[in-house]
Amino acid sequence: MPLFASEAERLAEFPVARDSIFLAHAGVTILPARVAKTMQDYLTEACNRMQEFPEAWKATHETRVVAAEMIGARASEISLLGPTSLGLSLVANGLSWRPGDEVVCYQDDYPANVYPWTDLARHGVVVRLLKPETPGAITPELVEAALSPRTRLVALASCHFLAGYRILIDDIGRLLRSRGILFCLDAIQTLGAFETRVDHVDFLSADSHKWMLGPMAAGIVYVREEVQEQLRPTLLGSWNVRSPNFIAQPEINFERGGRRYEPGVLNVAGILGMKAGLELLLEKGIPAVSAQLLRLKSRLVRGLEPLGFRFIGPGEGPNASGITTAFREEDGGPPVERVFEHLVAQKISPSLRHDRTGRAYLRFSPHFYNTEAEMDRVIDAVRNAS
Repeated sequence: MPLFASEAERLAEFPVARDSIFLAHAGVTILPARVAKTMQDYLTEACNRMQEFPEAWKATHETRVVAAEMIGARASEISLLGPTSLGLSLVANGLSWRPGDEVVCYQDDYPANVYPWTDLARHGVVVRLLKPETPGAITPELVEAALSPRTRLVALASCHFLAGYRILIDDIGRLLRSRGILFCLDAIQTLGAFETRVDHVDFLSADSHKWMLGPMAAGIVYVREEVQEQLRPTLLGSWNVRSPNFIAQPEINFERGGRRYEPGVLNVAGILGMKAGLELLLEKGIPAVSAQLLRLKSRLVRGLEPLGFRFIGPGEGPNASGITTAFREEDGGPPVERVFEHLVAQKISPSLRHDRTGRAYLRFSPHFYNTEAEMDRVIDAVRNAS
């Protein structure tokens, strides 16, 4: 079944596609028309009423419900917090650590999912860094080999931001749950693009500004109900500490559920925009979105490979994602940086990224509204740059 009834419908929802090809959803997404309108409608209403008018607060609660549906959680397990780094730091700083406890993470993950964990060394926590054979290739076997009787938590990304390697969340989660080890997931590179469920996850954080098609600094934090008492809020305010009539109390008593981790007023405009993006994705269906992303990846790989490009990350199978990252050997043609500049001049927007060695990559991250015809135009533009 087509994702859009017509080309006119596609362009009305994603006006960016009228005169350009946006391929940087793994960076910061463009906003669908309905997301922008939802936010604009709220701001217009807030010009004439209090910002916290009743319909807006009702919609924020509905956002918890929609987000919970997306990841297979309860609404009471969802906090409306962004960016992703805030949620990850909340977990790192809110657990009670003992000297000698161990945390497992990946050195070449996105920095937001590295620094909160390596910083725990100041508390005597031992940080064990995973070393996959290829970038981002975190397998259950690799994780299991890093575990010890002292391992308290494993922190991983659902998909590597550069390589596009998507981990087997359920397999790793089952392994860790069977060992009594907490599992924290940075889900920003899959949520909205591929099924990302929390059946075997304890903590999840994701901002909406990538695949969820939402604004920046509006996101979700999931804390499994059974571990909420283990995670003390590190940000305190009148919203998450019970303060009847806005009067500070002699004792600290936290609210229950998702509000436990929300210290103050919410980013209502951003949250409503995030809700609109999530509803659009649920309307299309995540399986249909995923299938389209893999079709676009296949088209790009087939077209770019004959032009001298090589790729990191899987091109197909359960670890493949919507991210296609290409590089050239030194004798493979014009430098990646020059190709990137040419594409931008043609109103084609991939991302330019580098690895730890300094090698440059073109990262293509289309979303479900992009088309195979657009991928052919991208390939032609790369050919002309070469």
